[in-house]
Amino acid sequence: MIKLGDYNLLRIVKQVDFGLYLSPIADGSQGSEDAATPYDEILLPKRYVTATMHIGDEIEVFLYLDHDERIVATTEHPIAKVGEFAYLECAWTNEFGAFLNWGLQKDLFCPFREQKQRMERGKTYYVYVMEDEKTHRLMATAKVERFQKGDSRRRVLDFAEQLLRYLHENDGYCELGDHSDAEAISARFQVSKKAYKRAVGDLYKRQLITISDDGIHLV
Repeated sequence: MIKLGDYNLLRIVKQVDFGLYLSPIADGSQGSEDAATPYDEILLPKRYVTATMHIGDEIEVFLYLDHDERIVATTEHPIAKVGEFAYLECAWTNEFGAFLNWGLQKDLFCPFREQKQRMERGKTYYVYVMEDEKTHRLMATAKVERFQKGDSRRRVLDFAEQLLRYLHENDGYCELGDHSDAEAISARFQVSKKAYKRAVGDLYKRQLITISDDGIHLV
């Protein structure tokens, strides 16, 4: 079964001037490989093809939609796949929403309806990667609460890990502390000040950070 927005093991079935065509591998439950499917041949563009790839080989690729909304394969690894949370930087915006850099050639769309506040170019946002149920297009949402499961303690631990990743990706420092405005915390992490302070406290108790007047630092 093909999984859009995820990694798939596919077989190389054809070589053309502009790349390779890949086909799903029959697993017995889907009939023969000759059976028609919506994804009989998926293009792996030439820029991802290597000399070690040959007809009949099985390769792992990530599947997403190109600029023409056609399913396409890549050997690149996005920052997050469908069903995962990540901090993504806004690359550009238009009248429909924002486009986030997730490590692939085509940016990930976040429509206005899925934003907590209007996203701005150059700023980083915590989002959940999903497949739109109606259009089946890949998209991001900053309204992550409905995808976060578990009790309040579990959510604190989840955000503590997110904050820890943020520190690792930002030179081990965040200027937001106990006295920072709730609006600033929400704009940066899309969580309440209470949730932020709980996560900071958890990391401090685990001796992973230090707290100072200018913010928090990785140990």
